[in-house]
Amino acid sequence: MENNTLLDEQKELDQIINRKNKLQTYKELNIDPFGQKFEVTYHASDIFEKFKYLKEEEICEIEEIKIAGRIVSLRKMGKASFFHIKDKSGKIQCYIKMDVVGEENYKLFKMADLGDIVGINGHAMKTKTGEITIRVSKFTHLTKALRPIPDKFHGLSDIEIRSRKRYLDLISNEQSMYIATTRPKIIRCLQSFLDNLGYTEVETPVFNSILGGASARPFITHHNALNQDFYLRIATELPLKRLLVGGMERVYEIGRLFRNEGIDQSHNPEFTTVELYQAFGDLSDMMWIAENLIRTLAQKIRNSTTIEWGGNQIDVSKPFKKATMVELIKEKINVDFIKVKTDAEALKLAKKYDVPVEKHFTYGHVVNAFFEKYCEEDLIQPTFVMGHPIEISPLTKKDNKDPRFTQRFELYINKKEIANAYTELNDPIDQKERFLEQLREKNKGNEEANEMDEDFIEALEYGMPPAGGMGIGLDRLIMFLTSTEQIREVILFPTLKHKQAK
Repeated sequence: MENNTLLDEQKELDQIINRKNKLQTYKELNIDPFGQKFEVTYHASDIFEKFKYLKEEEICEIEEIKIAGRIVSLRKMGKASFFHIKDKSGKIQCYIKMDVVGEENYKLFKMADLGDIVGINGHAMKTKTGEITIRVSKFTHLTKALRPIPDKFHGLSDIEIRSRKRYLDLISNEQSMYIATTRPKIIRCLQSFLDNLGYTEVETPVFNSILGGASARPFITHHNALNQDFYLRIATELPLKRLLVGGMERVYEIGRLFRNEGIDQSHNPEFTTVELYQAFGDLSDMMWIAENLIRTLAQKIRNSTTIEWGGNQIDVSKPFKKATMVELIKEKINVDFIKVKTDAEALKLAKKYDVPVEKHFTYGHVVNAFFEKYCEEDLIQPTFVMGHPIEISPLTKKDNKDPRFTQRFELYINKKEIANAYTELNDPIDQKERFLEQLREKNKGNEEANEMDEDFIEALEYGMPPAGGMGIGLDRLIMFLTSTEQIREVILFPTLKHKQAK
């Protein structure tokens, strides 16, 4: 294996040397090997659509095509050759003949290598085999690729390499280009959906002086001029709620969040969410938005309400299932936490069922730990998990029927949390007590506990209307809508461990 690697590296080095040696020849031909303007009038997908009417061996002489792209396949022959170029919309075959383009232009083509970026003037034709092709009338060299690109047989398959060298991944893998171009379409559809409901898109600070809005470990940075430490935001919740106090009744933000946590198939330390807040609403409004937004996106992006994800067929056409945490736990292992009344009873059950606990754990933390261990793995079809314990929901209104729980849901699809929503806590006295409890947890070792945000308490004292709020993990939503199983596949430049030099 090591010998094969060395041979591949030597082969690549030889190609680089050969390509560099061509640079002087281009200059002697008065051609800049690295660039000139080229007017593009068509992309590959446009050509396929517009000229699909052509019959076999028919050429459209009326309209000239000007297209630019990267050479991704090359079949050089005597006086006529075939090659494919790839642009942002896909790849298309080109046919070049010396008696059409002239001897000098054909020699220029013969200097081309896989990966070179070129411009093509020509006309659309259909070959005997029915393939839409460009018959080249002029070949223009645009940019010399000094390194060979991965070919379709030995292309990039290692996800680590693909994530590090996303530019090569986009060249080599059609699915990666599909995800990259579909992601902004999903965001535009999401924005349109919320805009049509009367929401206003806003921006809030990335630097926060107080840790709050979620339970997570932060990244900490230092501002030299202010001589002050700041947290990179772990949520956009608290500033958005301040806007509700100010009278902006429906707001949302699509923003990057930063959490100093592990990396796995569904977690990246730098990720994107959409958070939205609706004055005079509650949890039921967020439930309606979540269900209808996902159904709308599935229809618009995939033209279907059934999407394969992780080996499962996910159906978003039906009403989403609703169940509380304690109901799911009882259903799975026949433990009824409604009947458990004390922290001691809960901790005793945790020991019996081998559920890990931490020093700060009380009743609600144990309920959540049971849910995560026994229930998450069963949540394949869309499910609203409700009734979260108050201990893990410091910004949420209490359940009127049982104050141990809150008016909150998490939406799960295929075992992954996609959305998190509350009937928002707007009582400043209750909110302050929740923050104090979070500080007590922090003192017991909970590094993810919120800090006291006195300014937010003051804002609530001016009066925040009753409201519903929701955060949606945009990267995970895109994973679902593109049938992708690794979060790093939907983030163009995911966080990676520093590569050690050889």
